[in-house]
Amino acid sequence: MHARGRARRDSRHATTFVFGRALGLVGSGATGSGTVGSGVLVRGPPPPPPPPPVVKPTPCTISDGACIQLSTNRTWVVRGDKIAYGPVAITHGRKGYETPLGTFPVLRKVKDEWSRPYNGPMPWSTYFTESGIAFHEGSLAELSHGCIHLDPASARYYFTTLSIGESVQVVA
Repeated sequence: MHARGRARRDSRHATTFVFGRALGLVGSGATGSGTVGSGVLVRGPPPPPPPPPVVKPTPCTISDGACIQLSTNRTWVVRGDKIAYGPVAITHGRKGYETPLGTFPVLRKVKDEWSRPYNGPMPWSTYFTESGIAFHEGSLAELSHGCIHLDPASARYYFTTLSIGESVQVVA
């Protein structure tokens, strides 16, 4: 090592030593007891650890509206980044009739809807795509033609709680 490099290293060590000495941490008989020297520096218990990061309760990025996770067959209503209702079991679109991914507005609601293409009731329909995808009461044992099937109580809750224009986010 060059003399200049050694001098630089020694000066940093000296600065650390002087600073530590000024605080009473070096050469004053400090022990692990939390007191230094004649009691000039007294440390209390260590500070508490930082709080854990806030984990969003759903896989969606919206803070108000409905969140649907197709891979887990669950949905939630969220208000201000908090779960207001759910998770609720769902069924969704079968192969060839997949429920689309994305964020959509609630477009309309029909309490006693009837599906003409599939010739069946769709109570408590809350539509959120132009192509006719909706939350509604339906079988939780059979996949749908793209809609989100809910149990009767949940379908009614979504119908009465979600407002026109409110967000519905569908994630994989």
